[in-house]
Amino acid sequence: MKSNDFLKQIFPKRVWNISSFKKEMFLTFDDGPIPEVTPWVLDQLKKHKAKATFFCIGDNIRKHPELFQQIVAEGHAVGNHTFHHINGWKTSTEEYLKDVKRCEDEIGSNTFESNLFRPPYGKCTSAQAKSILEKGDHIIMWDIISKDYDAKVSKENCFLRIKKNAKPGSIIVFHDSLKAETNMKYALEKTLETFSDYEFNKIEL
Repeated sequence: MKSNDFLKQIFPKRVWNISSFKKEMFLTFDDGPIPEVTPWVLDQLKKHKAKATFFCIGDNIRKHPELFQQIVAEGHAVGNHTFHHINGWKTSTEEYLKDVKRCEDEIGSNTFESNLFRPPYGKCTSAQAKSILEKGDHIIMWDIISKDYDAKVSKENCFLRIKKNAKPGSIIVFHDSLKAETNMKYALEKTLETFSDYEFNKIEL
């Protein structure tokens, strides 16, 4: 059994992939928006007529509201990734939920609402998750993580992780961050080119 299959059984209320009977996948980008990387991602998505979902850090939305607005204006989905990119396993439930709410408020201040949430590092406690789910949000995980942020993983291997595991309904994680930039750019371009017979859609739940 793959580790993701095991995790799906433990956390069935979290979204790991999206059932689909057509050739479509779901690209997601964590940790932005930032001016050094996010515009390049948007250009590539536009070039390939692809839509994606951006899980934004609230503090980055605060610093770069025009980029956030561009993401929305170009037809992509956005989700809450906490305000400070905090690790739920190392944070009290009260403090964690305050940070989630602060990001939600930042999204709202940009005249947008989102019911999508992704915990930084994929780590939130059962109590934190329960509170997020009870207010009607969906916790979006993934079935493929490119590991573009990991300096020990080559850009070629980032792409191979996707190529070997991609299937209809897959949720793929990239990062529009400085740390991931080199690997992400290579792996994203290769993914869009290799799976040109697929639709890349935003997550709507």
